Amino acid sequence: MARQSTLRKEHRERGVVGARAPAQDLDRLIHERLRLGLVSALAVNNSLTFNELKRLLDTTDGNLSVHARKLEDAGYIGCAKSFDGRVPKTKYRLTASGRRALERYLAHMEALIQATRER
Repeated sequence: MARQSTLRKEHRERGVVGARAPAQDLDRLIHERLRLGLVSALAVNNSLTFNELKRLLDTTDGNLSVHARKLEDAGYIGCAKSFDGRVPKTKYRLTASGRRALERYLAHMEALIQATRER
């Protein structure tokens, strides 16, 4: 019981929500494979175009559009549309809110991994 209390305290300090049931409280928006890849790619790049993300994540136009829109609606990524001549160009970037959400997600995963290894 004391170990569980210590884990909850660690989660609170790291900003992990719901330390009682940590696996159930993962940010489901980021946890989905393609969205996690998208947010991670943007975390290490200032910005990426739609086509760069599509190639990097090896996905379709429709799939990337749907997942990018969910992250955009949540305020995790920003989208800027422009034209290169007559060709439309969509660029994505990670917002400050998205970076904080990713950091919370990573801290949560690290806490779960540590708790699992200690058992």
